Amino acid sequence: MADKLPFGEGASMNRPPLFCGVNYQFWKVRMKIFMHSTNKGIWEAIENDPFIPQVKKDDVFVDKPPSEWTEADSKKAKFDWIAKNIITFALSCDEFFRVSQCNYVKEMWDIIEVRHEGTNDVKRARKHALI
Repeated sequence: MADKLPFGEGASMNRPPLFCGVNYQFWKVRMKIFMHSTNKGIWEAIENDPFIPQVKKDDVFVDKPPSEWTEADSKKAKFDWIAKNIITFALSCDEFFRVSQCNYVKEMWDIIEVRHEGTNDVKRARKHALI
């Protein structure tokens, strides 16, 4: 009976949903819910570029060295690492190796999304084909 479920393992409040490369749309919705329920800042790290504290010098913004980060800066920057950790726990071995070299969680998410949904052009073409 359990092998007929759309997910490999039982749902859990503590573990992210497992993604084995099939049923991406189902996994994507569950991951969004899981990340939001963990902390809104984690999902924001995926939607946006990672938070890198900056300071204005000579009318130009430059990255702050980590030694100058405030506690609030560190907390916001840490969301990217937390999100990367959650995603890597949620991926099968094959999916993990596709994104393991990414520096930021947004890169990881985008690679998985393009691989399983296609680019915006592909999505648009599919919609036109349905119409």
